[in-house]
Amino acid sequence: MLQRKIQNALKEYFNSDRDKILIVDGARQVGKSYIIRYEGRAAFANYVEINMIKDRDGSRVFADVKGTDDFYLRLSAVAGRRLGTKDNTLVFLDEIQAYPQLLTLLKFLNDDNRFTYIVSGSLLGVTMHKTLSVPGGRIRIEHMYPLDFEEFLWANGVGVEMIDNMKKRFANRESHSDGLHRRMMELFKTYLLTGGLPQAVNTYLDTQNIYHVRKVHEEIYTLYREDASQYSMEEKLQIRRIFDLIPSYMENRKKRIHFNQIEEKRGKAARDYEDDIEYLISAGVALEVRAIANPTFPLISSAKKNLLKLYFNDVGLLSYVLFRNNVTAIMDDHLGINLGSVYETVVATELQAHGHTLFYYDNKQKGEVDFLVDDYDNLTVLPIEVKSGKDYSTHRALDRFIANPDYKIHSAVVLSNDGDSKTEDNTIYLPIYYIMFL
Repeated sequence: MLQRKIQNALKEYFNSDRDKILIVDGARQVGKSYIIRYEGRAAFANYVEINMIKDRDGSRVFADVKGTDDFYLRLSAVAGRRLGTKDNTLVFLDEIQAYPQLLTLLKFLNDDNRFTYIVSGSLLGVTMHKTLSVPGGRIRIEHMYPLDFEEFLWANGVGVEMIDNMKKRFANRESHSDGLHRRMMELFKTYLLTGGLPQAVNTYLDTQNIYHVRKVHEEIYTLYREDASQYSMEEKLQIRRIFDLIPSYMENRKKRIHFNQIEEKRGKAARDYEDDIEYLISAGVALEVRAIANPTFPLISSAKKNLLKLYFNDVGLLSYVLFRNNVTAIMDDHLGINLGSVYETVVATELQAHGHTLFYYDNKQKGEVDFLVDDYDNLTVLPIEVKSGKDYSTHRALDRFIANPDYKIHSAVVLSNDGDSKTEDNTIYLPIYYIMFL
């Protein structure tokens, strides 16, 4: 079984007074149901799981619930013998987006305090975005993502002691031995190929066969494209088109969305595709990175909506689209292949999984910096530059960014394949795999 960081949040919730209902949000195929089921069965004598999509497509027991008493009656019809008290009974409502009205009912189920509830759903972010009566004060939301790089290391047998040692070296800006650096880069490049979707990781661990891993990626990529089923055909086609264009945007110099390319019509702007892009973000299949021209802390106060980058939620999906079954472009640093989009994607997914809101610096006169995150320790902004080639010490836009006295930059980070950890002036140079500690 793959060890996941969210298990700690689940255990903490189960051991608390559970005065709110826990909602686990995330894209399809990130492992939500499996890990809730595993921890829920371990923590409660009575475990009840109801998949609302299966109910909607089958007996429709919960389709027309009219209140808490009606809900309890229907719940008892499918799980009566397994219903005890709040302390010994967990009711897991999976794929709750199939019945959006149940989100409103959560408030009353929580206030009634009869059982412990946990809720999840694959398109839950989309449903909650559209539902006006989500019980904000009665729910707690945990976001789940594909395996990050540290979780991937756990899956590949890298011990906690080794990772703790790496954290100390990261904190002290100390380099590893050449042998350890080579091993970490080998694992990091493997992660670029497999990504963090649990089915792909398990397939790699079981087979070490890129063909089988890519078949998993193909299935999930197709699933993500087809998921916009509740939209009109025109909207669905636009969503698919934007999703399919993400890799090509990543290969452009600027990497941001060109709205006139989506339907190949001049004059199109961000406002014409707001709902389509919001779907991809809320569904968890794409990550948004918004532009900042004049950075101030906190970054959200100066973000622009019309200059937007989108990244896949998983680097394995991107490397599947770009390279299919060929592994040499990534594993052998193939000359002539620019891996910038792949490296940026893995940094975006890591930062998102660690709780950062994503921004980038875009200034017509001063250039572009890959990522900006809030530096809460220094109440300023931390710029991050990602380098996939050997010229990692050349970064003119970043230098200009740091030198601007108005920005009050405390430090900057450059991530690359180089194994040295060092600080030069205000710039910290780190191996790319150290992104797992930011």
